[in-house]
Amino acid sequence: MLGESQRPLRRSKRRWIINTLELNEEDPGPFPKFVGELFSDKSNDDSIMYSIHGAGVDEDPERGLFSVGDHKNGRVYVHRPVDRETTPSFKVYLDVLDRRSGKVLDNSLIFNIRVRDVNDHAPQFPEEEFSVSVKESHDAGQPIFQMLAVDLDQEHTPNSQVFYSLISQTPLLKESGFYINHISGEIRLSGCLDYEMASRFTLLVRATDSGEPPLSSTATVHINVEEGNNHMPTFAQENYKVQISEGRASPGVLRLLVQDGDFPFTSAWRVKFNISHGNEEGHFDILTNPKTNEGILNVIKPLDYEAHPVRRLVITVENEAPLFSCEGGRRRGPREAVASATVRVQVLDTNEPPAFQPRSFVVTELDGAGPGTPLGTFRATDPDTAAGQIRYKLAHDPENWVTVDELSGAVTTRKQVDRESPYVNGSFYRIVALAIDNGLPPQTGTGTLMLFLADVNDNAPTLHPHSRSVEVCESAANKALLLEADDGDLEPFADPFTFELDSSGRNVDDTWKLGENWGRSVELRMLRRLPPGNYLVPLLIRDKQGLSQKQTIHVRVCSCPDGVTCVEPLVAGAGLLARTLVPLFAAFFVLTVAVLLLLRCDFGSEAKGHRGPVPHDEGQQSLITYNDESKAVLMQARPDARDQMLVLLLDEAKAEAKLGAQPPAPQDVHDGLEPAARASNQEYVVLGTPERYRSSLPVVGCGMPFEPRLVRNKYSTPVCQEAVVPRRGPDARPGTMEDALSQRLHGVDALGGDAGHRPRVYAEEGECEAAESLSSLGSWKPES
Repeated sequence: MLGESQRPLRRSKRRWIINTLELNEEDPGPFPKFVGELFSDKSNDDSIMYSIHGAGVDEDPERGLFSVGDHKNGRVYVHRPVDRETTPSFKVYLDVLDRRSGKVLDNSLIFNIRVRDVNDHAPQFPEEEFSVSVKESHDAGQPIFQMLAVDLDQEHTPNSQVFYSLISQTPLLKESGFYINHISGEIRLSGCLDYEMASRFTLLVRATDSGEPPLSSTATVHINVEEGNNHMPTFAQENYKVQISEGRASPGVLRLLVQDGDFPFTSAWRVKFNISHGNEEGHFDILTNPKTNEGILNVIKPLDYEAHPVRRLVITVENEAPLFSCEGGRRRGPREAVASATVRVQVLDTNEPPAFQPRSFVVTELDGAGPGTPLGTFRATDPDTAAGQIRYKLAHDPENWVTVDELSGAVTTRKQVDRESPYVNGSFYRIVALAIDNGLPPQTGTGTLMLFLADVNDNAPTLHPHSRSVEVCESAANKALLLEADDGDLEPFADPFTFELDSSGRNVDDTWKLGENWGRSVELRMLRRLPPGNYLVPLLIRDKQGLSQKQTIHVRVCSCPDGVTCVEPLVAGAGLLARTLVPLFAAFFVLTVAVLLLLRCDFGSEAKGHRGPVPHDEGQQSLITYNDESKAVLMQARPDARDQMLVLLLDEAKAEAKLGAQPPAPQDVHDGLEPAARASNQEYVVLGTPERYRSSLPVVGCGMPFEPRLVRNKYSTPVCQEAVVPRRGPDARPGTMEDALSQRLHGVDALGGDAGHRPRVYAEEGECEAAESLSSLGSWKPES
């Protein structure tokens, strides 16, 4: 046998006695207070000890609420009051440890500590006051509002069971009362509401629980009564009379006053009217004045005395809200309004305008119908009982195409009609006529004739204005020119068009061809490159029915440096005409001016006829050619003028010698004449004349001194106003020239400094006779 020390160890399982621990909610103590004890089969073993942890011990919520006594047993204590509504139970863990080593000897034991509920909360309403609206027509016994109170105590216990009760009602009326359901809290109506008696009620409601002791709370309910239609509107009087003139609309011919006992400006007070009888033709309507609740009767369609001289209308009235009543404390359903009034309408006879029958009619006629074509007849009748005579008159005929017979109303054309008129809209031409009666005052009716002009093929296709003159760059010979055409006619007398080149023109087929035809347009192309210039291309355009017209296209071939834009813009039509006429007008103008000048100078010569001609054998005669009509001088020197110029220069030299200037050398004089002597056909320009010589210049030809300037046109001809030529030229003596120059230069301040300037040679030619030479500056007396 094995010794006792050699026997194997066997572990025995510890057995727990588990209890659920409970404690009262809000227990007043004293604390710590014993809650309960946990037992095991080793409770008397001094080698073990007990420990707890979890919620209420070392964890939230309520940390430090529970503890174990002295760790020798499993007694649990609570240290303060507990609110069940906050924490209804706690989950706690119990451990058994070795007293010496502190080692856990077994698994943790889980137990619950439950808080026992007490009635510590009264029922609570969500609000202290409630406001509710209810209609006056609310049925008795039907719910108005439901009260709801909440108790925080434990559910399904007497502590949380709530009952409702109505404590008071203000005002307290026998006919109108309220009650509340004790379990559901629904407030219901007892009897009928009357807004005029009480428009607001106040109820005090109590909610009580069943706990020990019972707890309760109250709330106030305000019930507002909405006005209902419990009063029927009535007319102020039952019968009305009114007189209305015929033939016109008349607003506000009658006002109907009603009375209503409901509160003003509510749906129960506002009324609506209806004409229940006598308005089958729709002559009347009736509206409601929103401020006074009156009915306003209007005539919206003119009345006819001849048809109905007297009318009877029945008008009813009702509220916008349905009518109800309360009998025996119970509401009766809505009933139909029965208030009505009768209106007798007397129609007054007036002179009514004639009426066209029909007011508008359509007449079809071919386009281009000539004068005298009958179109139709206006027919009007006088609706008055004693019908008078009617005469007709045109009111609208903008093209003045027609006439209307004053008595019969027959319409006849006075000139040819044309569908292309701007007053024709969609092939319709509108003609308006008036019918005038002989009443007092005369009345006028209006009738309309719509003249439909059926199209005929009277317009040949024509080129669009922008296609009559086109231009193309010389470098873009292969570019297609788009030509568009129009036709004033309608289908089937219009497009598609047929385009053909007129081959009768020279070189047309060799130069041009037509490309693709688009119906209303066609392409024009060049067959060869053309030099810049203007070209005419004949074109024939036919419409769908074959009506054609020959057109001419002006094509301008131009130079385009950039390949796109012509150097000179094309001026179509007017530009071509202007370029043709301007040269003709210019030539005519020049010819006219020349004739006038010839006539004027001829008359001037006759007026001076008392002066004799200058003898050709006296003095030195020479003709010097000038080719300018301005003040500038062109001189062509001639050999026979050399002697005169030499004499002038010699006289100038003597004058300068007297004034202290150095006379020019003979060679200088020769050099001054040599150019004119060498080349008689060479043109020379004398630039300016010194200021000191201008006062001494001779007056030649036209009585004005010449002042040389730069020549601008060598082909111009001098024109003079008056020619004054002396009978006899003075002798070309050196002494005479010297004396004349001295007298004319006397008084000039700066002659000494400008002695080097020589006098210039002046001469004149043309229709006005000129002095033979500057030697004429000498003194001479005309013959008497």
